[in-house]
Amino acid sequence: MPKSDVDRRAQAPEKPVSIHKKALEQLLFMTHRVSLNEGRTPTVVPYFSIVKYSRETQRSPGVLTPSFCLILQGEKKLYLGQEVYHYAAGDYLASLIDIPASSQVVGVTAETPYIGLRIDFTTQEIASVVMEAGMNAGAKEKGLNAGAFVGRSDAELLDIFARLLRLIDKPNDARFLSELLKREMIFNLLSGEFGHLFLQKVLFDQRADGVGKAIQWIKENYARSFTVEELAKSCNMSTSGLHHKFKAITTIGPLQYQKQLRLQEARRMMLSGPVGATTAALAVGYESPSQFNREYRRLFGLPPLQDIKAMQKSAVPWTGTAAVD
Repeated sequence: MPKSDVDRRAQAPEKPVSIHKKALEQLLFMTHRVSLNEGRTPTVVPYFSIVKYSRETQRSPGVLTPSFCLILQGEKKLYLGQEVYHYAAGDYLASLIDIPASSQVVGVTAETPYIGLRIDFTTQEIASVVMEAGMNAGAKEKGLNAGAFVGRSDAELLDIFARLLRLIDKPNDARFLSELLKREMIFNLLSGEFGHLFLQKVLFDQRADGVGKAIQWIKENYARSFTVEELAKSCNMSTSGLHHKFKAITTIGPLQYQKQLRLQEARRMMLSGPVGATTAALAVGYESPSQFNREYRRLFGLPPLQDIKAMQKSAVPWTGTAAVD
């Protein structure tokens, strides 16, 4: 695959620029009523947060979690496997499962900061909408696609975000109405231009045999040792079949996926409390602290203790998660 920095948004029909731009500007204006911190600011809507960065950031490894992130102002780069996604105002990033990735904010200043709107959801919520709406998962496309992609927003999607922002002023209504809006947003995405990327049964049917079950098992047992052969057998798949499908969805193989989850969790532990590198390494399944140190530095760019000190001095407060905003 090409490694160059290119625009890899899913292609959607062109929208009237003036109308689309006006809707984005209105959403941006509505965020000014919220006192925003650097990084992620939660709102009265439990799953809805606003993200702000007043300066460009370095490329930072993390984990994409099931979420939907719309850019109102600024630009970002997402590094997913061998691909580089460059996206800006009006574009969104959708992640359907936990996927190790890295990102950076570009092209922003204190006067024109990066502003994004983030919706967190679960694969179970996608499955619930699919079932209740009578949608046929996997019907549009037989091949597997990566569990994250970049697309272009439309008028219906921007209208849902506008209604969500209005709920911030109505905390008594937010608890009930926000859940309806969340389901409407998921339905909008499922029935829209990129619905086939959401409608991959393997991504949310974790009870069935197959790669979805394998992904879920690693997430729940990342500290346990396993071989790809053992994992494939438990999921009633061939070793080559599991590896091929796993990489198609997550962009990396099962053992690399486990390693990155381990390292991200170890980093979270060290940032969240007085936990040393050796303790964190053993807690996430490493038997060799020296191997942990090597692989940690390879992923994050610094040895564990130096990285933690640098993170603690960062202008962006630690949120307690390793998610990519």
